[in-house]
Amino acid sequence: MDIAIDLKDHIRSIPDFPKPGILFYDISTLLAHPGAWRATIERLAEAVRPQQPDLLVGIESRGFLVAAPLAYALGCGFAMVRKKNKLPGKTVRFTYDLEYGSDTIEIQEDAISPGQRVVVVDDLIATGGTTEAAINLISQRGGTVVGAACIIELNFLNGRDRIPVPVTAMISYDS
Repeated sequence: MDIAIDLKDHIRSIPDFPKPGILFYDISTLLAHPGAWRATIERLAEAVRPQQPDLLVGIESRGFLVAAPLAYALGCGFAMVRKKNKLPGKTVRFTYDLEYGSDTIEIQEDAISPGQRVVVVDDLIATGGTTEAAINLISQRGGTVVGAACIIELNFLNGRDRIPVPVTAMISYDS
């Protein structure tokens, strides 16, 4: 593992995206840099391995980019949580409240086996709402969620407070 790589050097900040007043932290530049991307996956694997997951569940869509290679590195399975009507076959839904309105996520009905140890993975945790919803959905299916992991955590939004399992973040921003 290359400890000399500062992952923050490979995150691009884009002001006023997707709307005015939002500073978007873009992982595209991290993904494009082979050394930084490898270091990210290696560091996440080292941090998540002690949780002994059987399955990583990636949250649509950038969470897929993180969870799939991480599952490969850990030698465990990978499943997807997506917005409703995006997964084939029989699915199970979970609807959760947003600041204004609600949203619904789904997982394939047979994606989780009862008692399976699961880590939920996304590229970024902001308010924690989607991660919390994914944990609830997985728990309803009989999975045991043992952790959550991300590349970026926006500390100033206090998302970690909503997540009832240990959270691993490679990078954190305070504003």
